[in-house]
Amino acid sequence: MILLQSHSRFLLQTLLTRAQNLDKAVELDYQWIEFDDVRYHVQVTMKNPNILLLSVSLPNPPPEAMSFDGLPLGAIEAIKTTYGTGFQILDPPRDGFSLTLKLNFSKIRPDEAFRNSLLTKLASIREVVMGAPLKIIFEHLASRTVAPELDRLVAIMHRPNETFFLVPQADKVTVAFPMRFKDSVDTILATSFLKEFVEARRAAALNNAPSCSWSPTAPQELEGAPKETLSANAGFVTFVILPRHVEGQKLDRTVWNLSTFHAYVSYHVKCSEGFMHTRMRRRVESMIQALDQAKPLEKTRSMNNKSFKRLGINDVNHTNSK
Repeated sequence: MILLQSHSRFLLQTLLTRAQNLDKAVELDYQWIEFDDVRYHVQVTMKNPNILLLSVSLPNPPPEAMSFDGLPLGAIEAIKTTYGTGFQILDPPRDGFSLTLKLNFSKIRPDEAFRNSLLTKLASIREVVMGAPLKIIFEHLASRTVAPELDRLVAIMHRPNETFFLVPQADKVTVAFPMRFKDSVDTILATSFLKEFVEARRAAALNNAPSCSWSPTAPQELEGAPKETLSANAGFVTFVILPRHVEGQKLDRTVWNLSTFHAYVSYHVKCSEGFMHTRMRRRVESMIQALDQAKPLEKTRSMNNKSFKRLGINDVNHTNSK
């Protein structure tokens, strides 16, 4: 199994390259899209080479998801806690974006290890922003409490126009994912993959992992959710998160793995599909090669060292008439 990295590799490389060449006045203006319509924009001007603007645009949240000014619950507080000084949140953000951060390289400690660590955190801006509601819920779970501002059923956006659900309690948090796929082949592969995923959880080596189940219909925990959010052609996956799963350093890993679970499944589905296509192509190529090698034998009949051809009925009639 391959787990997705929390940081954007292109964003991290851009930040590190800029930090290593602060003495060069260059202009940067990059835009790209990652993770289901999460759009990034990095800008550096010749006038202020030490100032870098990072803008992030998130998909529009569906009505049932918690959001404030286009950002998930707790996103601003999570940014301030994670990055500290040296960063400024622009209000309002750049046009067309949900969030814009202003980074002043001259205010970052010159220690290379510290700088690289901080820039790696900045490259994980998606994890910080999108995982903020999860982090609030799990921090309360670690202390065996429930955040008072939360409803019984919490919807969190993880893909454009799609949400997953959490049922927070003092001793556990139930997380349910409606799994949807547009392609019929992907749906079949994903259903098979998820059944095996749940079965693998029963292995003795995974006793400490969260319990996991799959069902073709919505679990009882989603009672009361809007009906339009419960359409899932690949079924529902449910995890039960206990306090021991979010203690200490486990918290960030659990937040990231849950917030990218659908992307994780999609990745393995596409890998499986690609593997099968490769195997089928190789099989077809070997069959074609075998057919090419099987050339028909040319048989000739000879009599008195002379070859002759078989006569058709019309040829026989013509000969007899002579």
